[in-house]
Amino acid sequence: MLDIENLHVAYGPVEVLHGISMRVEPGSIVGVLGANGSGKTTLFKAIAGLVRVTQGHVRFNADDLTNASTQSIVKEGVTLVPQGRMLFPEMTVYENLEMGAYLLRDKAEFLRRLEAVQNMFPILKERSGQMVALMSGGEQQMLAIGRALMGQPDMILLDEPSIGLAPKIFDQILSTVVEINRERKTTVVIAEQNVRKILKIVDFAYVLEAGKVAISGTPDSLSSDESIRRAYLGL
Repeated sequence: MLDIENLHVAYGPVEVLHGISMRVEPGSIVGVLGANGSGKTTLFKAIAGLVRVTQGHVRFNADDLTNASTQSIVKEGVTLVPQGRMLFPEMTVYENLEMGAYLLRDKAEFLRRLEAVQNMFPILKERSGQMVALMSGGEQQMLAIGRALMGQPDMILLDEPSIGLAPKIFDQILSTVVEINRERKTTVVIAEQNVRKILKIVDFAYVLEAGKVAISGTPDSLSSDESIRRAYLGL
C-alpha cells in the first residue's frame, strides 16, 4: 500500500531524514517509534506533502506521490492527523468536521459520514455547536481523528496522539484507533514515543534514530531482544 524508498528530507542545508525505507501493508497498524528529534514528524510531513523530498520516493497504491500537493495526496486517500492536532479553535466542532470533508460535494454522503463519526465519538455530537477552544485535550484529539475520518481515507497518519493527554485518555484513543482499523479497515501509521503501549496494538514497527531506521520488526521480535529493548525501546 505505502512504499517509502531511500527518503531524504532537508531543512535548508541540514538534512533531517537520511535514506528511510519502509513499507506499510493494507489493513495494518504500523508504528513509527523514536525519541524527540528522531525524524518521525518530518517523515509524516514528507508523506503528506508538507515538506519537500530531496531524494527518494513515496508511493501509495503504486502511484508516485513524491512531492505531490497535499490536496492531491488527500484525494489519493492519505490523511494526516498532525502533532498538536492543529484544529481551528475559534470554529465550532461541526465546522471543524466540515473542513475534513472539504473535497466532498455530495450532501447525503456528508451526512452519512458525519453520523458515522458522531456515533464513534458521541461527544462530538453533544458539543457540535461548541467552540473547539473550550474542549479538553482528549476531546480535541477525538475531533482531530473525527475530522480525518470525514475524508474517508484509506490510510491515516497519526502523529504523537499522546501529547497533552492523561494516560487513561490516551488508552481510550488507542482503543479507538484499533476500532477504526478493524471496523473500517483503515490502515493506520502511528508515530509515538510511548513504546510500551504502541507495541500492544501494532502489527509492525520501525524505530527511528537520528533520521534513519535503526531497527524494525514485529512487536514480539522487538520486545524479545534484550539488547534492542535496552538500546532503543527503554523496556
